Formats: sequence, structure tokens, C-alpha cells
Amino acid sequence: MQDLLYGVMMYGISLLTIGGIYAILSLGLNLHWGMTGLFNAGIAGFFAIGAYTSTLLTTAESPNHFGGLNLPIPVGLTASMLVAGIVAFGVGKICLRLRSDYLAIATIGVAEILRLILKNEIWLTSGSRGIPSIPRPFEHLPQPWSELGFLAVVLVLVLVLYLALERAFHSPWGRIMRAIRENETAAASTGKDVERFRMEAFVLGATLMGLGGALTAHAFKFVSPDASEPLLATFLVWVMLIIGGSGNNRGAILGAVIVWAVWSSTELLSRFLPIDWLNRVGYVRIFLVGLILQFILQRRPEGLLPERYSDE
Repeated sequence: MQDLLYGVMMYGISLLTIGGIYAILSLGLNLHWGMTGLFNAGIAGFFAIGAYTSTLLTTAESPNHFGGLNLPIPVGLTASMLVAGIVAFGVGKICLRLRSDYLAIATIGVAEILRLILKNEIWLTSGSRGIPSIPRPFEHLPQPWSELGFLAVVLVLVLVLYLALERAFHSPWGRIMRAIRENETAAASTGKDVERFRMEAFVLGATLMGLGGALTAHAFKFVSPDASEPLLATFLVWVMLIIGGSGNNRGAILGAVIVWAVWSSTELLSRFLPIDWLNRVGYVRIFLVGLILQFILQRRPEGLLPERYSDE
């Protein structure tokens, strides 16, 4: 019985940790889509940039990949945000003039280009073999304290980012962003530099996506090009935001926790499936997430926590 309780506790810690990381990704997407109306379908690209930047800076020296500077983890996390923001600025210069689905197609293309570079430039990233032995905060502590320590880091980051984004949402800057989302022509007619504001939102959101990628690499202590598959790093984040409530930071966090709980719980249910169904668990996951998404869209099309228009 004690072993069972310990196992449940460790599962709960892991669930909250990864759910918190996805909450950061969802907050970044909410800054793009929910606040500014930018249809970014290339989350996986910024996720991968963040993951590999922190990995190459914080791992030990290795002949298999570039970097290996063995720097402190906070340096790696900060650099992941900085590099993701710089790349987002370059992408934004090219793509942000596009609108709606054209922007989505362009960002998907950029994400795939980045993923293929990470996969084929073996001297830089070790290619498909990936990079193991990534350091993790508090890993020197015994279990479960090491897991709790990392969970605390993630939850603190989620809280800080939530408070910062809430402040931005209710500030004049946030009101301008929502005005651009609703009618950018009208916003431009009042003298607002629409392109500059869109760029600011795009870069800031991308930094959060880079941070989410870096935290994921440290959480699993391994990174490979497969970690940036669009299913896990783009589609799932969009579902989280839609279910939670686009335009609401609380909804972005709630949607991330709910969808990740459903996604990960299928691993527990897989042990009760017949042997012939074990190789179909991935399809069951997608079916369940799609079913929940359809239900939410029909019952609550604005999400579980709709956007609040009052600045009170």
C-alpha cells in the first residue's frame, strides 16, 4: 500500500511538472493568438530552439555535439529565451506581413526547416541520436525531493509569467494589442504602429515557447529532433488554449493541465487494454483529445474560461 501511494505521488508530481511546462507554452500562444490574433502554427520551431540552446550550454563537453560548456542551468534557460526571441524577430520580419492562414502556413514551414536542420546537422546537435545526460535542477537530492524541487521551479515560473502577463493584459499595451486583434485597420487609423506591436507580441510569445522547450529538455534529461514533433509541440498546445479559453491567461493554464492529464493518463489505461490494442494507444490519445475538443467547442465555444473584457 505504501509503495502504491508513493507511486501515485510521483505520478502526480510528474503530471504537474509537465503540465506546468505546457502551461508556459500555452501562455506564449495566448500572447500570440489570444491577445494579438497572430496565427502561429510553428510553436515546435521555437520549442526546439529553446530546448537545444539550453542543452548545448549546460551539458558537459562531448565530441558528439557542439557546445558542452557546462554552464549553470539558469544561464541556459535565459539563453533559450534570448535565442528564441532573436529567431522570432528574424521570422517576424519575413512573415508578420502575412495574415491569418497565410501566416500559419509560413510559420509551419519555418518550424519544419528548423527541425530538419536540427536533425541533419550532426556536428551541432548529434542528429537523430539526440543528446543525453542533460542536467536537471536539484537532481543531486534524493527522491522525491529532487522531483519536488524541479516542480517548484516550474510552478514559480508559471506564477511569475502569469502575473506579468495579467499586468500586461490590463495595461494600455494590452488594450492596444486587443484593438489590433479586433480591427488592425482601425487601430492603425489612431496612429498606432501596428507592425511594431505585432512584432513585440510575436517575440515575447516566442521567448516563452523557447523557455518551455528548455524546461522540457531538462525535465526528461534528453532531447532529440523527435521532441519537436508538431503533434506534441504545436497541435497539443493549440488544443490546450482552445479548451481553456483563448484570451484568458487562467484559461491557458487550466487547459494545459486538463489536456495533459488526459494525454498522460492514457499510458495508465494502456495496461488494461488487450495486447492487440497496445500499438494503438497513440490513436486513442488523439481520439480522446479530439472528443474533448469537439465537446468544448459545441458546449462552450469560447473555452472553459472565456476572455474577460473588463479591465477592473
